Amino acid sequence: MKVDVDHGAMKVVGFTTPWITRPSGAIQLHLSTSAPVTGISVSRIDLDEPRKTTWPVQVLSAPAVHRQFEQGSYVTIAAQELEKIGDVEELFFELFLTRNPDRRVVLATGDLSLELVNGALCAFLSKQEVARSEPLPQKTWLLFRLSKTAQGLRVDVTSTDEFAPQQLSMSVCASAGGGFGKDITLLSNRDAQTKTLNAKIGRIALKGTLLEAQWRFPTLHTTKPIASIGTDRPVFLQLVNAPTFCTLSRRWDGSSMDPKVVPAHYDAVHFHDDDMAPLDWPASYGVMVPSDAPAGVYSFDVETANSTEQIVFFVSSHSVQAPLLVVLPTATYLAYADEYLPRHLYPHKCEDRGHSFAFHNNLRSLYDYHSDASGVSLVSYKKPKVTIRADYNYPLCGCPHNLPVDLHFLRFLHREGVKFDLITDHDLDERGFGALEGYQGVLTGSHPEYVTDKMEAAVRRYIATGGSLAYLGGNGFAGGVALKDGYMELRRSALEAGRTWDGPVGELALALTNELGGLLRHRGRGEFSLVGKAISLMGFDGARPYERTPASYDEDVSWIFEGVRDTCFGDTGIVLGGAAGYEVDATDPHLGTSPDTIVVARATGFPESFFHDPTRWYEGGEAEEMQRRCAEMTIRQLPNGAKIFTTGSVAWLGALPEAGEMNDVGRLTLNVINRFTISQKRENRRATDPQTAL
Repeated sequence: MKVDVDHGAMKVVGFTTPWITRPSGAIQLHLSTSAPVTGISVSRIDLDEPRKTTWPVQVLSAPAVHRQFEQGSYVTIAAQELEKIGDVEELFFELFLTRNPDRRVVLATGDLSLELVNGALCAFLSKQEVARSEPLPQKTWLLFRLSKTAQGLRVDVTSTDEFAPQQLSMSVCASAGGGFGKDITLLSNRDAQTKTLNAKIGRIALKGTLLEAQWRFPTLHTTKPIASIGTDRPVFLQLVNAPTFCTLSRRWDGSSMDPKVVPAHYDAVHFHDDDMAPLDWPASYGVMVPSDAPAGVYSFDVETANSTEQIVFFVSSHSVQAPLLVVLPTATYLAYADEYLPRHLYPHKCEDRGHSFAFHNNLRSLYDYHSDASGVSLVSYKKPKVTIRADYNYPLCGCPHNLPVDLHFLRFLHREGVKFDLITDHDLDERGFGALEGYQGVLTGSHPEYVTDKMEAAVRRYIATGGSLAYLGGNGFAGGVALKDGYMELRRSALEAGRTWDGPVGELALALTNELGGLLRHRGRGEFSLVGKAISLMGFDGARPYERTPASYDEDVSWIFEGVRDTCFGDTGIVLGGAAGYEVDATDPHLGTSPDTIVVARATGFPESFFHDPTRWYEGGEAEEMQRRCAEMTIRQLPNGAKIFTTGSVAWLGALPEAGEMNDVGRLTLNVINRFTISQKRENRRATDPQTAL
């Protein structure tokens, strides 16, 4: 289904390819606009005052015009492929219907279409209804078989529900022109105005006068045509618009949750009427990033008569130029981008034009669910990411979230003269440990929630080899994702007891890699074993200040608080008005906090609206749970000289001072990152100077 972009909330939207580059890299801008573009430039936006660059913006051949979204996935077998089979005599496929409240197409070929109308299967010839069955059962596997007979085309549907078996049949009269056409489309009639079918498809088979072809869907996501099996001459079918691979098939029996072990249990693909592949909008503008461009956060500023919109992109450091490295959590940015946020589930505390745009254009994030209530597990960066902006406010908390909070941090570092390089999660996934090697300290953003196995392994190796980590956020290193070919994938299940969508327990394997998704802690990795704690509370009301613990006065850790004026600090900030808020972390020895982790500050007194992480279990029951309504700041100092410092709050970086000011949150943050470089210099001297080592 193709729809014009609804520009009611934003006159200009777009994306860049690539999203993340390095100096000397080329960036192209793909736009849709409902108003003429009157000006375009590139700005650096991680400084106190956004700075226009002098980079020449090239006008490309494709004009910036009002474009379309194609939404909904389906299967097609083209005419040239059917010719290999000869005259089609029989078509078989497995179908699992989900939620389809209005008229949808099951199959279209020639003049024939089989459609769901109020749940019943109806046959149409040249758009005229010629047969109708009883309503088809949903949420059970149906076996469809279409066969040519002397009388016409016979349609048989068999339900595999062992408790309620059902057999439906209908005939389409040959005299009415029934039969197979030159091509075959499943789940759509390829009408730009008709929604596709919400369903899973398992195996497909075609029998023709020349050969028989069968298809088995791979467990790994692919955009390439899928070849038939068992034939000398392969026949190809195409899956259109990024459906979800590696889902439970008719053969799944719960004996394994690993598609690499039992691929036949996962050879089904889930199609949704709101699926959206990477957009193929042509590029309208381009820019070449200079070879001496500083790493940072940039935007195309697209001007129309009455508005300007930012299209954000990132320039990463290409080599070690500074002692410190900031890793921006672009995986988390992408996971949240374009949240639908239905109001019946999420009361809004403010309005944001990005969310309005997402809602009116039926865009979905990895926090949303499809129209059939299955979770959105796959997104691409090649789409408008309208909530990734410097002026973004998150409707759930009525304040900045993700990128604008991290921009607040970067501006603070620049203002204070801290020398640092900058990369993104995507760089870390691409380069692994090599992206961190050579730095004395690594600093995170405010919410590094999602990581790939490669990213998490790189951070582990970095710490194990003596590197220090400042985890300056909350709810970080928690969810396992995969990044590949411009896509990001996230799987959730009821095992995680979350507040977003729950997928089937058996569908935690990622289709991009077949690695296990879900929470990393369920695999002995992630937050507790890496940084010593994980999310304890979440809420959208007032944030809380921190208070020093008695342990913070010990000589080994008191340096953290040098110059910090008050024992209680962090009672202001751009995120919920304080330093501990939105999502906060706490230790838990039962779940893996190391005994040498020191809690140096704690925030308590959270409003009742802050709820506990539902995945935590407390041996002491409700009494212990109430005592653990806190956020904890920690440090762990390892024998190899590495330090792991954690703030324990998504709101921490938002509590840094504004330009021209200084506060205790700023002093403490500078103490930590300065100590990283001092400690490393001391260790280097000990290693090279025998006198110093004594």
